[in-house]
Amino acid sequence: MDTSLMQPSATVSEARYLSGFGNEHASEALPGALPIGRNSPRRPPFGLYAEQLNGTAFTAPRSENRRTWLYRIRPSADHGPFAPRPHAGLMTAPLREGGADPNRYGWDPWPMPEQPQDFVDGLFTIVVNGDAEHQIGIGIHVYTANRSMADRVFACIDGELLIVPQEGAIRLTTELGLLDVAPGEIALVPRSLKFAVDLKAGHARGFVCENYGPYFRLPELGPIGANGLANARDFLAPVAAFEDREAPVESLVKFGGALWTTQLDHSPFDVVAWHGTHVPMKYDLARFMAINTVSFDHADPSIFTVLHAPSGLPGVANADFVIFPPRWSVAEDTFRPPYFHRNVMAEFSATIGGRAQTRGRYAPGGCNMRNPMAAHGPDIALFERASAAPDGPAREESLSIMFESRLPFHPTPLALAAPNRNLSFDRQWQGMPKRFRPSISGS
Repeated sequence: MDTSLMQPSATVSEARYLSGFGNEHASEALPGALPIGRNSPRRPPFGLYAEQLNGTAFTAPRSENRRTWLYRIRPSADHGPFAPRPHAGLMTAPLREGGADPNRYGWDPWPMPEQPQDFVDGLFTIVVNGDAEHQIGIGIHVYTANRSMADRVFACIDGELLIVPQEGAIRLTTELGLLDVAPGEIALVPRSLKFAVDLKAGHARGFVCENYGPYFRLPELGPIGANGLANARDFLAPVAAFEDREAPVESLVKFGGALWTTQLDHSPFDVVAWHGTHVPMKYDLARFMAINTVSFDHADPSIFTVLHAPSGLPGVANADFVIFPPRWSVAEDTFRPPYFHRNVMAEFSATIGGRAQTRGRYAPGGCNMRNPMAAHGPDIALFERASAAPDGPAREESLSIMFESRLPFHPTPLALAAPNRNLSFDRQWQGMPKRFRPSISGS
């Protein structure tokens, strides 16, 4: 059982962490609050309630089983009926209108809100696939916020959330403790875990992948060997921290594709101790050990996979989370940017910082999607530069992310009608010059 403590790498705060992806963690904010040797004693310490949160079926294989025991001041069952709460921008697969098509779509950065708006109100769905009720597929959202969640908490029952801040650091207050997450880091929030988002600055923007299917896990390394890509020890879970506060709190849940609300008379962040595997985590993308070619040709983007959610088909993902971090490239006699290609997987890309080689048209916060077999690659200007570039080390300084999925993306009607949609996205490939010279080899 890993109980080592670490300081966060990218933010300065009092938050402290436990190290290790997939570990059986244990933490107590009050010494003696965590029962030893049993999970549900007749009288838990300090008059706490014992409660189990199961992220998987009881009978899931041990390697797949996700559950956490909570020792809290009040049980989660202490709430009234839920009522529907409208949210025009938040959508879930399957959509009632619209569908998948072979077109490529791009969006400029979403503007920050002009009116007060927190994380939940600022969620806006861009694309979805699969069926949340059947636990297959994903939804991809953008969030924009200019205020913290005051006396509100949120839990997503439809899927786990992978949160990728792009601008503005945030603090996640969860039932299990605190996570401080800055741009360049990510957070994983398990299915059904309550949390609130506070802004560390005056505003925040980022992307959220809602994974309806099997949970994200670290990809297998195969011939890479024992080390490389994302290391398990660099994923950080919170230590226990609790509130014993009686005050009105709105509890929001996303269930069945809709948002629901109920009122609490106390803070639900009242877990004094916990142990288990169904826990929130953060990860600093700067700790990703990139693998790349050192001879010739361009390696497939699978070598940049941080997290993998399987689909049940060997080698095919319900969702992959891929990053293109700052890195050196040293391949010789090789076209350095990603080659022109058509991919059986659907791809959603976004620029987090800097300007990516093949996405130079987009400022940080811009994003785009390509459905299966949609042709794409470098634009005309980049193609010409890369074709004439000499051999020698080259440095890529941007940070971009990509969500891949085996199912076609369905853009939401609101995303297609968004004023920041880039209607000239296709023009970057139109008019590619004819370079064919049958009498000249290798030109």
